Amino acid sequence: MKVSPTQPFQLVYSLLEHEFLGYLIEAFVVQRNSKGELTLLNQTLSSQNAGEFTKGLDERDFELIRLIDAIQQDTIVKKYNTRKLPSVDFFLKLYDPQKGDKVIQEAIAGYLEQIKARILERLPGKPLYIMGSDSNPAWMPVEWVDEPARVHFHFVRNPDATHYFPIIRHNGERVQFQFKNAMLLCDEPAWMLIDKKLYHFAQNVDGKKLRPFLNKNHIVIPKNIEDQYYNRFVVPLIANYDVFAKGFEIRSEAMEPVPIITLAEHRTTSQTASLTLFDQSATTVADDEDDDSRIMFDLSFQYGNFTFRFDSFSTQSNVSLEKKGDDYLFHKIRRDLRTERNRLTQLCNNGLDLRQGRLSLPKAEAFSWLSTNQTFLKDTGFMLRQSADDTKRYFLGYSSIDVTIRESNDWFDIYANVRFGEFEIPFVKLRSLILNKKREFTLPNGEIAVIPEVWFTRYSELFSFLENDHIDQDQLILRKHHLALVQQLEEESLASAIMSRRLEGLRNFESIDSYPLPADFKGTLRPYQKAGYDWMHFLRQFQFGGCLADDMGLGKTVMTLAMLQQQKELGAQAPTLLVMPTSLLYNWELEARKFTPNLRVMLYTGTYRDKNTAQFDGYDLILSSYGIVRIDIDILKTYRFNYVILDESQAIKNPSSHITKAVMQLNAANRLILTGTPLENSTMDLWSQMTFINPGLLGNQTFFRNEFQIPIEKRNDEQKTQRLYTIIKPFMLRRNKRQVATDLPEKVESVLFCEMTPEQEQQYEEAKSYYRNLILERIEEDGMAKSQMVVLQGLTKLRQIANHPRLIDEAYEGDSGKLSDVLMRMEIAMAEGHKILIFSQFIKHLNVFQEYLKKKKIRYAYLDGSTSDRKSQIELFQKDESIKLFLISLKAGGQGHNLTAADYVFILDPWWNPASEAQAVDRAHRIGQQKTVFTYKFITKNSVEEKILALQRSKQKLASDLITTEESFVKSLTKEDLLVLLE
Repeated sequence: MKVSPTQPFQLVYSLLEHEFLGYLIEAFVVQRNSKGELTLLNQTLSSQNAGEFTKGLDERDFELIRLIDAIQQDTIVKKYNTRKLPSVDFFLKLYDPQKGDKVIQEAIAGYLEQIKARILERLPGKPLYIMGSDSNPAWMPVEWVDEPARVHFHFVRNPDATHYFPIIRHNGERVQFQFKNAMLLCDEPAWMLIDKKLYHFAQNVDGKKLRPFLNKNHIVIPKNIEDQYYNRFVVPLIANYDVFAKGFEIRSEAMEPVPIITLAEHRTTSQTASLTLFDQSATTVADDEDDDSRIMFDLSFQYGNFTFRFDSFSTQSNVSLEKKGDDYLFHKIRRDLRTERNRLTQLCNNGLDLRQGRLSLPKAEAFSWLSTNQTFLKDTGFMLRQSADDTKRYFLGYSSIDVTIRESNDWFDIYANVRFGEFEIPFVKLRSLILNKKREFTLPNGEIAVIPEVWFTRYSELFSFLENDHIDQDQLILRKHHLALVQQLEEESLASAIMSRRLEGLRNFESIDSYPLPADFKGTLRPYQKAGYDWMHFLRQFQFGGCLADDMGLGKTVMTLAMLQQQKELGAQAPTLLVMPTSLLYNWELEARKFTPNLRVMLYTGTYRDKNTAQFDGYDLILSSYGIVRIDIDILKTYRFNYVILDESQAIKNPSSHITKAVMQLNAANRLILTGTPLENSTMDLWSQMTFINPGLLGNQTFFRNEFQIPIEKRNDEQKTQRLYTIIKPFMLRRNKRQVATDLPEKVESVLFCEMTPEQEQQYEEAKSYYRNLILERIEEDGMAKSQMVVLQGLTKLRQIANHPRLIDEAYEGDSGKLSDVLMRMEIAMAEGHKILIFSQFIKHLNVFQEYLKKKKIRYAYLDGSTSDRKSQIELFQKDESIKLFLISLKAGGQGHNLTAADYVFILDPWWNPASEAQAVDRAHRIGQQKTVFTYKFITKNSVEEKILALQRSKQKLASDLITTEESFVKSLTKEDLLVLLE
C-alpha cells in the first residue's frame, strides 16, 4: 500500500547498514495519522516518484534525492557489474574474503565516499532517523550537532614506545566515543554518530584517523619504527591538526614570508639545433635549443631557513623534523596565508595565474612575461631562481632594445642595439634567429638569453622586409614603400624615426598636395576623383605602386585616364600598358576617345596581332587583355613601359596562376591596379596584388601566409588584421559610395559593351544573314508598312541571341559574353554590399540568371507578369538585408513599385524607348532614396543592340515624343535604318 500524497505525510531520511556497502542513507515518505503522528505506512522516494510529493519537498530535498539515487544498490550494480551477474552473485563474488576483487572494492568505496560527503553536507536540518530492524525508516531520531567538534591528537613518548590517541571535544567538553558503538558514516570528511548524535569536525578531519580508536584506547608505536613513523605520519598530522606531545617538542614559529618564483625547463620533444657562430667575439645561438620546450613556474614562500611550496590554502602550516641525538624537535611554521594570498593576487593581476602553485608556459611566453614584469617583480620583493636540476642557465635579468630609423635618398637606414643586462649586442646579430623563430641566444658569460616574444611579433616583419643585398654587420636597409611599418614602429615606441616632411605626408591622405589637371583632358573630375588623381601622382613621386579600389561606379577609369593624359603632357617617353579582361577592351577604348582624345591608343589583341613591341613606341596607351599578356609574356617582358596598369586586378589574386606569374614579369617604371574587390575569398588575394605594385611589401608568400593569412583566417586575429591594414593603407585608396555621396549626382549612368563569345557570334551571324535576306525580300514584295511583323520578329531574335543564344535555342551549351560580364559586375557589387535591380525585357533571359543563382545557392527576389504575390517579393527585397538581387521583367516591374533599397540598376537589354529604361531606373531612384543610384546598361558589341543604341540617339526627339512601344519604334524605321541594323 502506497503513501497518499493527498493525505498528510512526512519526508524523512533514514540511516541503514548495507551488508557490503556499509552505511547508506535513503529517503522515505511516511504517512501521518489524524493526530499528526508518523505511521508505519511508508514509501521509498526516488527521482522517479518524488514529483508526486512536491508539496512536501523543497529544492534541497530534490537535490538530496538525486544524490541518494546514486548510492543505491541497483545503481552500484549497474555501474560496476560488467559481467552482468545477478545482484546477489555480484556482491558475494566481489566481497569474497579470499577471491574478491580489491581494486573494484576500493573504486566502489571511493565513489560512495564522494557521494555520501555531498549528501551529509546538504542534510543538516532535515529529519534524520536510524532504520529499525523491522525496516521502519523512522525508528530512532538522530540529533544534529550544529557546532563542529575538534579533535586533539595526543602523543606520549616513553623510553620503550610512543602512545598515540585522539580526544574529541565539543564546546569545551570531552566527547566519549571509544567503546560507545560509534559509527563513522563518512571518512572524508569525517561524520560520526555517537549516542544518537551526529557530529562533524573542524579542520575536515579524516575519519580514517579516528576509526582505529572506536574500540581501542590507544596505539603503540614501538621504538624500532619510531623514526620512520614520526617522519611519515606525525609530521603531516602536526601540520594539519591540533597535536599535543609529551617526550618530544613541537616548536611553533611565525615570520614574514619571502615569495620565490622558481623556473624549470620542461621539454616536450627532443630537438637539437646546431651551434652557429656569429663572429669570433662573443655571441652564439644557444646549443640544443628546443622550440617545443616549456618553462615551469613554481611558487614557494621562504620562512627563515624553511621554504614551502605553494599548493593550496588547506594546509595552515608546514612542519619539518629535526633530530638531535635521541631527541626529536618538530618545527611548525605557521604560514601567513593572508600575505601569501596577496602575493598570489599580485601575480594573477599581472598575468601569471599561479593559483595552483605551478604553471607551465611556452618558453617564449614565459620569458616574455618575465621581460615585461621585471620592474614589478623587483618592486614587490619577488625573488627569481632557476631550478638547480637544469643544465642550462638562463638570463633572468632586464633586457631592452633601441631602434633608430633614418630616411636616406632611396631607402631607410636602420640602426639598432640590444641590451641583456650588462651586455650590449648589435641587433643585426639576432636577424637569423628571429627569421627562423629561434628564441635562444648565448651571452658572453654563457647564460642563455631568450628573445622576448614582442621582438618576434614586431621585428620579424622588419627583418622579413629587409633588402638582403644591403645587409652588413652594422646596418640594415629597408625600402621606402615600407613606410607604414616604420611609422607603426615609431607609434608603438618600438623605434625612433627621422624622415622628410613629404614622406610623413603619406601617413595622412589629407596632406597630399594638389596637382593641376592636364590641359587636354575632356572632362570634369568630382572632388573625390580629383583627390584620387592627386594620390596617384604623389605615389609616383616616390615610385610607389598603388591600388585604386573605389566602389564600382565611382570613376576609376576617368581618374586613370586623367593621370595618363597628364603623363603625356609632362613628356612621358614610354607608353603605358593597360591590362584588363577581354570584355572591357572596347569600353576602355571608348572612354579614352571621350576623355583623352589626344592619347594615341592601340588595341594589342586579336589572333592576328603583330607581335612586335617596336610598334608600341608610336603610342601613349596600349590596351590588352590578361589572356594576351599570358601568351605573349616572353615578348612583352623585354619592353620598358612607363606604367603597367591592371584593371579588375582580382584576376591575379591566385599567386600560382599563369596570368599572375606573367604580369609579375612585366617591366615598368610605375605600377597601378584598379579593382572594386581587392579581396574576394582570401587574404592571399591581397598578397598577389600588393606584391605586383610594390614587390616585397608583404614579404614572401610563406612569410605572409604564416604572419597574416593563417592568424587572420583561422584564428580571427584582429591585431594581425589591423597590422596588415596598416602596411597596405598608404598604397590602397578605397572609397565607397556613402563616403563620397555629397560629391555624386543623384544618378550615375554607364554603358558597358560586351564581347560575344565565338560560338555566340557564329549563331548571331547565321541568324543575321537569314533575317536580313528574309526582311529585304519581304520589303521588296510587300513594302515597309506590310513587313513590320517580320522586321520585329527578326530584330527580336537577334536581340535575344545578343543576350544569350539559349533564349532561342534551349539546347545551346555555349557561353554568353554578356552573361559573363553581368555576373562579374553583379558579384563585385554584391561583395561591396550593394542591392541590385536586374531588368530584362525577356523572361527567358531572367530564367538564365535564375538557373545560375540557384546553382550558386544565392537568394533573390523575382517579379514577372505571372507573379501572383508581388507585394511579398517587394517586401522581401526591401526589408531583408541578405537579399541583394531582384530580377524583374520590364512589363511587370517598370512602373509603380518603390524599390529604394536598391542603389544599383542593371539593364540587361536596351529597350526601344529610352523612357521605358528611365521608368525602370526610377523604381530605385525616387523619393525616399538616400543613396546615389548607379545604372549600368549592358550592350553587346557589333550587334543589333549597339545599332539600336545609335538609332535611339539619332531619333532622340522622336523617341521621347512618339515612340512608346516596339511596334511604334519599328514603324519609325526606314529601309536605310534596317540596312544599318542588319549590316
